Amino acid sequence: MKDPLVFLPGMMCDARVFGPQMTALSPDLPVTVAPISHGDRIEEIASGLLDHLPRRFALAGLSMGGIVALEITRRAPDRVTRLCLMDTNSMAETPQSAANYEPIVTKLRAGFIDQAVAALLRPEHLAPNAERTSILHMVTKMAENLGPEAITRQVRALQRRRDYQATLRKIAVPTLVMCGVHDTLTPVKRHEFMAGLIPNAELALVQDAGHLPTLESPEAVTAALRVWLKQPLVLHRRVEAG
Repeated sequence: MKDPLVFLPGMMCDARVFGPQMTALSPDLPVTVAPISHGDRIEEIASGLLDHLPRRFALAGLSMGGIVALEITRRAPDRVTRLCLMDTNSMAETPQSAANYEPIVTKLRAGFIDQAVAALLRPEHLAPNAERTSILHMVTKMAENLGPEAITRQVRALQRRRDYQATLRKIAVPTLVMCGVHDTLTPVKRHEFMAGLIPNAELALVQDAGHLPTLESPEAVTAALRVWLKQPLVLHRRVEAG
């Protein structure tokens, strides 16, 4: 049997952010979504997940999930058989960017989840298409499902995260770096930089998508994941997805 595929959702998100991919891929291999809301530090989240994940698995992380995926890879490289980093950020927060989260924490503590979501994920972070409004609404629903305390923990973990550039250079498994071309939150140039640091990584740019390509352009994302899951060795090249 193929190694199971573990998805790690982005901040404020749950399994619904990978709904199309789970539906498409689950007939072919075991697929699961692991939560990233249990811990005040990225290291704590990753350690808790490793206690429950399979012995070996393929790992795909979106946004904050990609950061947790890098920490899992740093801690247990022998357990991750292949890695996919989607619309994420390998660098640590600066003092100023970390401080910029504080008004959002205030909103969360006051119970204003919709305002926190609006501050963290703005319309311009997604592709300008007809699905943008419905996707933003779904993110609000997912955030409400997680609750303000869990999202506050996620904010704290992001504020304290380490720089993972050294980890990128040590990755020795088939790696796909994916980014929506309209992503202004974690833009394409950042992913080109990450892919350049990872030996033999493949860079996939998803057309008609921004920060949440799994929902904005689900068929293109699923197609890229299928190729990644089948490749024993990935050559470094730039590809257009969708």
